[in-house]
Amino acid sequence: MRTSTQKVGRSEVPDLVAGFDAGAAPRPGQDEFTIRDLIREFGVTARTLRFYEEKGLLAPRREGQDRLYSRRDRARLKYVLMGKCVGFSLEEIRDMLDLYDLGDGQVTQLKVAHERFREQIDRLQRQRQEIDRALAELERARAAVAEMLAARGAGA
Repeated sequence: MRTSTQKVGRSEVPDLVAGFDAGAAPRPGQDEFTIRDLIREFGVTARTLRFYEEKGLLAPRREGQDRLYSRRDRARLKYVLMGKCVGFSLEEIRDMLDLYDLGDGQVTQLKVAHERFREQIDRLQRQRQEIDRALAELERARAAVAEMLAARGAGA
C-alpha cells in the first residue's frame, strides 16, 4: 500500500493519523477509479478488491463488466488496508467505517475508533508479552541443548 508510513523498529507501518485526518486525496478532478487504478496505487490484487466487495467494504458501480470505484470506495480501501496492517479484523474495520454515514461529522466514528485503537493496543501489548516469554524460553532451551551437545563433544 502506498500511503504515509513511519518507521517503527525495522518495519514500516501505515501512518493511521495521516490517513484518518486527511482521508484519501486522489488526483484533483478524479471521481472514479478503475480496478487497475486501485491495484497500481495500493499494491493489491483484483481478487482482493472483489473479496472486499463481497464483504461489503467496497461498493463499486458497474458499467458492463467493468467496476468503477468512487472516491468513497478508494478512501474505504485505504482504511481497510491500514486497519489490517495493525491487526483489525475485516468485521471490526467494517463496523468502524460504517459509522461514517451517521451524519454527525464523524464524531461517533472517531470516538469508536479511539476506543478500538486503545483495545487493539492493549491486545498487541499482551501478545508482545507472550512472545517475549516464548522467546526467553526458547533461548533458555537452546542454550541448554548447546551445553548438552558440547558435553557430548558435538558442539552447536
